[in-house]
Amino acid sequence: MSEKRLTLPQPRIGLGLAALGRPGYINLGHGADMPGERDVDSMRAHCHVMLDAAWQRGLRYVDAARSYGRAEAFLGDWLAARPADRRPTVGSKWGYTYTAGWKVDAEVHEIKSHTLEVLDRQWQETREALGMSPALYQIHSATLDSGVLDNTEVLGRLAQLRDQGVAIGLTTSGPAQARTLERALAVEIDGRPLFDAVQTTCNLLEPSILSMLHVASESGMAVIIKEAVANGRLTARNQRPEDTARLELVDRVAERHGATRDAVAMAALLARPWVDMVLSGAGTVEQLDANCRALDIRLSAAEIEQLDGLAEPSEVYWQTRGNLDWN
Repeated sequence: MSEKRLTLPQPRIGLGLAALGRPGYINLGHGADMPGERDVDSMRAHCHVMLDAAWQRGLRYVDAARSYGRAEAFLGDWLAARPADRRPTVGSKWGYTYTAGWKVDAEVHEIKSHTLEVLDRQWQETREALGMSPALYQIHSATLDSGVLDNTEVLGRLAQLRDQGVAIGLTTSGPAQARTLERALAVEIDGRPLFDAVQTTCNLLEPSILSMLHVASESGMAVIIKEAVANGRLTARNQRPEDTARLELVDRVAERHGATRDAVAMAALLARPWVDMVLSGAGTVEQLDANCRALDIRLSAAEIEQLDGLAEPSEVYWQTRGNLDWN
């Protein structure tokens, strides 16, 4: 096993800002979590409440992106009011441009482009919004189709950032994400692996990338999990009849541990010692507290085996995710 090229802070749960930096997102019941008024000032204040809560609970990693509305700016405002020794490690992403115009019902919420021009522009925008460089900068939703992993100009520029001390990563999404990660593992610049970390969708319903994540960890990449509760499908808000049987099993495990569905879903991922970080997408302090219970849950081998049997076909999972409403 290679030594990890990026060490992420303890504990192994971080706060993701995907649902906190813009008025609309695809988490089930997202709208009910947001302030009564979803104007910029109200959203900023709510985001700061969540950042304060995460810090108070010991969380030391925060995840943002250029496409998360004003998430980077909200985070930058919060960071500016704190001394340097009381700031979390920050990861951010480039490659999507936010286009919703602060509307929940926008026709298009974000546009993807992995060109050198977008990288250069968004790197500067990220640094200006945060008031500093992120510790980890990631290609947002790298895919084989986008060609970004074969774009020598983009890869070369990322290597320049790496050589300046910024860790470089990629995030993956979709049914082919394991193949994308496999390709990323082969990318080297100047005889060194380019990517220090991978952030990927993985949960009890869509675990298809787990074996490839283990390979990535063995190669020295840090492993970060996003969408651990499947955009709310692994929470009490999921009332879909087709998920009832799966959720009843999760509930039985949760009851034995005095926890909730979401905590069990996250604990199942934390049970893999090579998973470095699981992101909480909590929209409220109550949800954050429930998520953090995962740190205390120790699942038995039998429980993990049962939970591993909840997976649905990858194509079905991604089709369902694609049909979730922005709210």
